[in-house]
Amino acid sequence: MKLALCNEVLQPLPLAAQCEAAERMGYDALEIAPFTLTDEPEALDSAAAHRVRATAHSHGLAVSSLHWLLVKPAGLSLVSDDKALHRRTLDLLRRLIDFTAACGARVLVHGSPRQRSPGPGQSVADAAARFEAAMAELAPHAADAGVVYCIEPLGRFETPVVNTVAEAAAMVDRIGSPAIRTMLDVSAASHNETEPVHEVLRRFLASGHIAHMQVNDRNRRGPGQGETDQRPVLQALKDGRYAGWVAVEPFEYVPDGLGCAQASAQHVREIWRTLS
Repeated sequence: MKLALCNEVLQPLPLAAQCEAAERMGYDALEIAPFTLTDEPEALDSAAAHRVRATAHSHGLAVSSLHWLLVKPAGLSLVSDDKALHRRTLDLLRRLIDFTAACGARVLVHGSPRQRSPGPGQSVADAAARFEAAMAELAPHAADAGVVYCIEPLGRFETPVVNTVAEAAAMVDRIGSPAIRTMLDVSAASHNETEPVHEVLRRFLASGHIAHMQVNDRNRRGPGQGETDQRPVLQALKDGRYAGWVAVEPFEYVPDGLGCAQASAQHVREIWRTLS
């Protein structure tokens, strides 16, 4: 198992200190949120990517992936009918695709609920259609960069646009590009899916739709810090010979970021060691 930690968990530590802590805790990589690197992600370029990659490598880590792509700057949208705003958002995502590749990572996770949610007076159907069109427009750039762009199903309390893995997989199929796939976040799936999370995972691993995993508890804390049983999820990954990254992504850090990251890594590793 290749275990990554979403780096915003360790804020406000600088990147080098994040890497040192992650290595000490037994992680193999960091999943980077661009807003943790700069308030102006439009300025992220290959030189910045090489610095991030070198910092991670100096601590024996990889950069697994990018996520939380559109937190900064404020006000971005992929579903607005404002053509200039829409273009600005797409241009940033193209830059982040290139940044991902230059970091040596191969996956981007597109959550960003606000930036795909309907605006005032806009229907969910219209927002979803615009979101899908944007993903289709990004597909050739992702393919050329050699990365996989994952549409992330999110909780209904975050956005009404793409909530289940089946919805995301259907969008992936309509786009029809190998550079566009989906992923599974255990917390979101625990809220959204009508069947057990591990059964959803098994089905969409087998179909080839899943390219990334994020583990956490239904209560949005780290894996092992609530009632969500991670064992059947991890067993499904092992049985399915999943070769991608498993990223720890809590949203509530108990007792704090460092403590949550440590407990999460220990819990996941202990389960993995006992799987048949």
